[in-house]
Amino acid sequence: MLNRKQKHILLKFFSMFSVVRGYNILVVVIAQYITSIYVLAHDKPLRVVVFDVNLLMLVLASSVTIAAGYIINNFYDSEKDLINKPIKSRLDRLVSQNTKLSFYFVLNFMAVVMASYVSFNAVVFFAFYIFGIWFYSHKLKKLPFIGNLTSAVLTITPFFAIFMYYKNFEHVVFVHAMFLFLIISMRELTKDLESIKGDLLQDYHTIPVVYGEKVSKIMLSVLSGLTLIPTYFLLFKYNIGYMYYYFYLSVFLLLVFLVLLWKSSTKIHYLILHNILKFIILTGVFCLLLIDVSVILNRI
Repeated sequence: MLNRKQKHILLKFFSMFSVVRGYNILVVVIAQYITSIYVLAHDKPLRVVVFDVNLLMLVLASSVTIAAGYIINNFYDSEKDLINKPIKSRLDRLVSQNTKLSFYFVLNFMAVVMASYVSFNAVVFFAFYIFGIWFYSHKLKKLPFIGNLTSAVLTITPFFAIFMYYKNFEHVVFVHAMFLFLIISMRELTKDLESIKGDLLQDYHTIPVVYGEKVSKIMLSVLSGLTLIPTYFLLFKYNIGYMYYYFYLSVFLLLVFLVLLWKSSTKIHYLILHNILKFIILTGVFCLLLIDVSVILNRI
């Protein structure tokens, strides 16, 4: 049995894990490696990609930067989260704000050190990324359109670091990125609908607060329609192996999303919609394995 001090330390650990959303960071790490192996460096031997120290440093730098981003976002959103996420907020508050800020600076310093192992350009890249996350959390998040666009860009930025490292400029990479960007943009707007109560009370000028739920639903419907453009090209213009199953599933889920969207009016409804989009994103990461099911055997 754990004594009181050990339980307190364990609770603080889970609190910090909740703040930095460790589960999301793990998914990003897996996604970066899968993207490297199956998309960005598909022409390189598997062993070369997996054991590339520069790639490891970029992935680690991305991970700690994202963790720091969650911390500073949690710092600025603490009052709003008390309204929108009361249970999670109580867990997050087990760690003091001063401790969180200390971790924030340490993690950002670690990111710069890791990036310096790769190149000076990598250091500049992550310096701008760190600043971008802070500026978004401090200022841009409260603005309609700009906040949503910035959030979507910052979400895919870690993959841009890998993209620049491998310098893979194949058209299919940009089409995949367009699909991901649109789904992430939909998720950000859905999150705004989900947290409209806290945003309104804390004077966040998000799209649902400024323009209303109906306009937000129209925008989500348009974004959903736009996803059909990259989906069409990926299905009929490029060889994506068995991944076409994923895109057909995505189209079906987006149709379900649209039907539910126009029937939604409460926080729990928008939470369900949010989870549908999260499922599409998460499933897409692992479905990259379907691009070429023989890739592992052929590249060892």
